[in-house]
Order: sequence, then C-alpha cells, then structure tokens
Amino acid sequence: MEIKILGPGCPRCEKVERRTINALSELNVSADVQKIKDIKKISGYKVFITPGLVINGKIKASGRIPSKEEIKEWIQEEKN
Repeated sequence: MEIKILGPGCPRCEKVERRTINALSELNVSADVQKIKDIKKISGYKVFITPGLVINGKIKASGRIPSKEEIKEWIQEEKN
C-alpha cells in the first residue's frame, strides 16, 4: 500500500500524517507513507488545496483534515 500526504509541511498536513500513521498502527497494516511537499507534484494529483491524502493513487481527501476513522475506512477499502 502506498500513501502520500500532500502539503507544504504546515501543521494541518502534519496532523493528517499523524492520523494516518496512527490509523495504520491500529489496523496493523504496513504502508509506504510519503510526504510530498513539492507544489508541482501536488498539483499533478489535481489537489489544489492542501492537505491532501492519496492512497494507492486515489485522492481520498483534499483541503481538509479527515478523521482517523475515515482514514481507517479508506485503508481497509484499499487493502481489500
């Protein structure tokens, strides 16, 4: 599983990263978690408002901080 946190490193982006790592830990799922800070790369995902969350190439959230429960649901969906 590949997860990308899109954002310049702002506190909101950091919060998404923490929630994602906590969700993975609670679900006992391993994933390659990457932080994408380059604006050109972020816009390549068609995310224009950060933070963004991409799981296995699918945009799951943009411009908001999803709850840990939402992130867990998305991980479960992509795991299957």
